[in-house]
Amino acid sequence: MSLPEIFYDRGSLSVEAKRSWSAALQDTAMAIPKYSKRLGVCFCWSLLLIVVSAVLAMPAHGQLIDNKQATNTINAGINKSLADEIGAGRGDVMTPNSSLFIIARDPFRAVRRGRQLFQRKFTVSQGQGPGVGDGFGNINTTLTIGAGLADSCATCHGRPRGSAGSGGDVVTRPDSRDAPHLFGLGLREMLADEITTDLRAIRRHAIVQAKAHNRSVTLPLMSKGISFGSITANPDGSVDTSGVQGVNPDLRVRPFFAHGQTISIREFTVGALNAEMGLQSVDPDLANANAGYLVTTPAGMVLDGTADQIEAPPSPDPARGNEISTSLVDFLEFYLLNYFSPAIYEQTAFTDQGGTLFTQIGCAQCHVPNLQINRDRRVADVQTVFDPVRGIFNRLFATATTLTGLVNDGSSFPPLKPPLLQPFLVKNIFTDFKRHDLGPSFSERNYDGSFQTQFLTRPLWGVGTTAPYGHDGRSINLTEVILRHGGEAQAARNAFAALALEYQNVVLDFLNSLVLFPPDDTASNLDPGNPSAANFPQAGHGSIKLGVLFNNPSDPE
Repeated sequence: MSLPEIFYDRGSLSVEAKRSWSAALQDTAMAIPKYSKRLGVCFCWSLLLIVVSAVLAMPAHGQLIDNKQATNTINAGINKSLADEIGAGRGDVMTPNSSLFIIARDPFRAVRRGRQLFQRKFTVSQGQGPGVGDGFGNINTTLTIGAGLADSCATCHGRPRGSAGSGGDVVTRPDSRDAPHLFGLGLREMLADEITTDLRAIRRHAIVQAKAHNRSVTLPLMSKGISFGSITANPDGSVDTSGVQGVNPDLRVRPFFAHGQTISIREFTVGALNAEMGLQSVDPDLANANAGYLVTTPAGMVLDGTADQIEAPPSPDPARGNEISTSLVDFLEFYLLNYFSPAIYEQTAFTDQGGTLFTQIGCAQCHVPNLQINRDRRVADVQTVFDPVRGIFNRLFATATTLTGLVNDGSSFPPLKPPLLQPFLVKNIFTDFKRHDLGPSFSERNYDGSFQTQFLTRPLWGVGTTAPYGHDGRSINLTEVILRHGGEAQAARNAFAALALEYQNVVLDFLNSLVLFPPDDTASNLDPGNPSAANFPQAGHGSIKLGVLFNNPSDPE
């Protein structure tokens, strides 16, 4: 399937002029004796990025009303009622208006519908609330009592405006939890799943070798260039996991939640609907996987109940039963699988040097920059970069590329559009998917008096616009959260602290160039915007407008 004419040249980025300017500036400032001159420039540059970050982090959640419920003159909101979004239920690829039909034949509509559901303000009449135990119970054993009660996913994940960003603060620990952004969530799920597959293949190989040679065999656990320690297999088929590092002895990488608790987007979604919004979804995929069956979700995630403990769905609501249709969970899962990666803001000689220093002082040992996916299940990729010419509103421009095939199944319906399942290099993610002990400053108290001491390496993409920092939001800026590191990161922390201020500033410049963005307010090849439009920039400033890729673009979500 060829891309529509609306796609522009992906490589035509207007950054070279800025790079040339930065390189010339750096030539006058590289020598240490001349750093007093450069310090002023670095400080101004850092200050500018901090101001931009602060503006983008303003608490505008961008929740969406249902235009069928709350009418308004400009029709700003969701165009389909909740019943319309449920459609024909899950159905199959031959059931029009079902989730499986839309995901298979109109995947960009499926992504868009999932996004509308993510931002939808659910009502009490639709099942929203009350919270678990209505706030009463033993929070030592039922953490969701303190999770709060939201009326949309965007309540916790909504900054910058209209994005699956950060911003919520839930009391599931005495020190609270600062909700992270969900940009690139599907890429994280796929990487973690592939790492798990690699590690378990090494375990099987060690067992086979140990039995064949009638002696214990120790093999390194390596995947995607990351070491997870080692595993020893014995001739009797047993394994010694004492050498395993950063992951549970079952070798399953769990990429979601601060301490690495959940395997899949689907579990995350159903759990959040229940705990944060009081909406019960008795999901058959999770129920079957929890019962020990092998299940492949509509987003292509394999939930192997024979090898993993899959979280069960909640029980039906006593009064309303199953409040969230399976089709809605399908759309939400598919949306988050395909959600955009964070953006890269302006790259200069300073950010380049900051990235080099970041690696040299040891931060990249855990915050690994780039990781390869072998089999990408997404239907599109969106790359967003600094472009002061085409980025007519916020100097960012997004380029969308479809990743689907075209299969005519002989039906009278639109052709199937399956993902191409090709390799994909995930750039600027900065994580190793391992749990680490970062010392007592990062340890968190549990309500029962115990302490959580190990946490997943937080991906750094988007870090420039996600203050405050830390899983608990207790660090006010990037400098403070870096200096808060200890434990396994003590050496890297000390190396940063030992840098002269001007060198610390270029590291911060680099980190501040890893940003989030509002999809509705970022010009793209799908909707480049028009500065001459009436009421610009309130209108016509461009967006990532998936609707142009629908089978029927005139039917808005």
